[in-house]
Amino acid sequence: MKEKAAQPSFSFEDEHERWMRLALEQARQAEAMGEVPVGAVLVRHGEVIGQGHNRVITLNDPSAHAEIMALRDAGARENNYRLPESTLYVTLEPCLMCAGALIHARIKQLVFSTSDPKTGVIDTVDHAFQRSYHNHHIAVHSGVLATDSARMLRDFFAARRQRRNADS
Repeated sequence: MKEKAAQPSFSFEDEHERWMRLALEQARQAEAMGEVPVGAVLVRHGEVIGQGHNRVITLNDPSAHAEIMALRDAGARENNYRLPESTLYVTLEPCLMCAGALIHARIKQLVFSTSDPKTGVIDTVDHAFQRSYHNHHIAVHSGVLATDSARMLRDFFAARRQRRNADS
């Protein structure tokens, strides 16, 4: 009797972690530029269609959040501002501006890593996607690689405080 080869197990969680690792790479790029380390990757049908990281300081643009940069990248690649059937992976819970942009882009799902206790409007400060007046609803999954993302943010702000204190 022939033995069956063991099939590799692949879970939905593995897929989320795979894409979130790419978002964390984007966050590291932001950090290298002196930006708050937040990164985002937009995926559709197993392919990255957009990516970005915070560039608010670099571009002198308050709207240049990682999510917006990824949407802009995808919109340019797809030649469309609507991005249905896509999933955005982002290392920090989106703010109100970004949540609105995700609704307008008609993404299918948002996966974020760590909560934002000050401006996160998906599950923390508010529940923006759960408003009945929206004509589009987005599925949400949170906590993917949250420890990695939270550590990166915590270390970034600790180093920033330390530099600020050394300069005073």
